[in-house]
Amino acid sequence: MGLFTMAKLVGAILFAIIAWYVSQLIKPLFPEGYDPGRFAEFNALIGLGVGWIVAGSRAGGGWSSGISAGLTAAFALVFWGLLLNCTYEMLRLSLRRQYDGPLEAVIGVFELMFENLMIMLDVQVLVVLFGSAAIAGLVIEFTSRKAR
Repeated sequence: MGLFTMAKLVGAILFAIIAWYVSQLIKPLFPEGYDPGRFAEFNALIGLGVGWIVAGSRAGGGWSSGISAGLTAAFALVFWGLLLNCTYEMLRLSLRRQYDGPLEAVIGVFELMFENLMIMLDVQVLVVLFGSAAIAGLVIEFTSRKAR
């Protein structure tokens, strides 16, 4: 994980905020009757890690590199958010004996990831996610330059 830098701290905070806000945009897109629980808060924790590890650690390479780091972090946020949320959902369904065996449960994670990705493919969600990630990348790059 490396040493503490202001760029990593700013990246963690910004991507936690982005993850929380985008989660709020996604909640109404879920099927009626679905209870997302602590969906936004869980994704904010994922955003903390992604912002620190992916975006913050890539700071210092220039403005275009900052945008690239922000967009890379957005893709990482989507991947880890889908994987961890769907794994949690699979475990919840497994406890209700919805799967016949462990292999079916593992396959179920990827089916859930695909279903949730299709739910996420909303113009507003994508514009906010990738637009704010690019801006966050610039802010992280600016922070990296000023904190030296």
